[in-house]
Amino acid sequence: MKRMITILTIMAMGGVCLGKVDLVTLPSRDTVQLTIYNSADLTLARESRALTLKEGVNLLQFSWENTLIDPTSLEMRPRANAGAIDVAELVYPPRVQNLGVWNVRSGISGQAPMEISYLTSGLSWRAFYMGTLTPDEKTMRLQGYVVVTNNSGEDYENAQVRLIVGQVHLLDEIAALARRQYPYDRPGMPLPSARAGGAAPVATMMRREMVQVDKLAAAPARAREVVKEGLSEYFLYTIEGTETIPTGWSKRLASFEADEVPVINLYKYEPQRYGDAVVRFLNFKNDTKHKLGQTPIPGGLLKVYRDVDDAGHLSYTGQASFKYIPVDQDVELNLGAVRDVVVEMKEMDFKSENYTFDYQRNISGWDELRTVEATVKNTRDVPAKIEIQHNLPTQYWDLTPGGDYDAYEKVDLDTVKFTLTLQPRSERKFSCVVRTYHGERQRNWRP
Repeated sequence: MKRMITILTIMAMGGVCLGKVDLVTLPSRDTVQLTIYNSADLTLARESRALTLKEGVNLLQFSWENTLIDPTSLEMRPRANAGAIDVAELVYPPRVQNLGVWNVRSGISGQAPMEISYLTSGLSWRAFYMGTLTPDEKTMRLQGYVVVTNNSGEDYENAQVRLIVGQVHLLDEIAALARRQYPYDRPGMPLPSARAGGAAPVATMMRREMVQVDKLAAAPARAREVVKEGLSEYFLYTIEGTETIPTGWSKRLASFEADEVPVINLYKYEPQRYGDAVVRFLNFKNDTKHKLGQTPIPGGLLKVYRDVDDAGHLSYTGQASFKYIPVDQDVELNLGAVRDVVVEMKEMDFKSENYTFDYQRNISGWDELRTVEATVKNTRDVPAKIEIQHNLPTQYWDLTPGGDYDAYEKVDLDTVKFTLTLQPRSERKFSCVVRTYHGERQRNWRP
């Protein structure tokens, strides 16, 4: 849907006498820029149009019907001849909804480039990613995308899209302001410029954001890419080029691509946390060593695939959602349970001993000994590094490991971890004897 916007050009003959009124259709946008926040239903739109003005008073009629534009945030300013053009005021006519009239006094006649800016809701974006592992799974090609969705009621043609990552604190919801019967509540009520919940703080914030965005460098003229820049407490991603996004549509835009990102595949077995299954994790770091690290990575969904042959066929590996990743931060993504790496743990023996008794000959303490055997299988065609973590029922214990494993460590008071790497299509076994101390026997335990 496109809004009908018109100019009423009025030649003043002195006082309130009007000599001539011309109705002129507003020309289409020359440019439009959308700055879309991901933490709030908020978008800053900036339109550039070439208006035909006549010397004297010009009235510009602006309608936001069937859109989610906040009328209290509307602002217009000349982009040239600022000294000769005065945007005096914006009037909301009584008993007329979804309509505002700008009073523009011009000292020149002819075309004048003008910028119209406002806040709107209904535009949103989300990030998602595709990771493609090499056959040996040592590196990954990481491709980033954003999906921009337009439910604002307004078509945006050939729009430059900017995406903001960061928290925005609003006193009002833009959609609620757009749906008011009158921009500033009912006619005759005081303007809400200072009271909590009023609309003016939003417009003030919009102007502050415009000043901050203006400080950023313009998009370069190279091939299409995403320009990423810091902006106060926010981070700005500029999609190079322009896109047409009609209302009711979503559009996928390329964000970035990084080749040969070093990764570590790690399999974890921890029944107390993940159940009786092995879970696969993908690890990398957002830094220059990993071909990343230039900017933070917006949170989103990563789907991971693997190259399986020279023809470029892919096999699906798993997916994981993640939050905002700052520069130099390690990333560990849970890709879900797998069946091609298996851990089987069995209790092979149990006994109790070293009983102690109180003065009434009741049992007051004892030791329990459990022998546990683990069989680990890798049915894949690449090596697999596996961590097996076991939680003990008490902090009073001793453990004697044995068999075929690479490393053993005490994680905390009641947790131990075994680490081993299996070659393709191989099997390894290890065991451990766990002695736990109970009752009075805990007094004799030494770490």
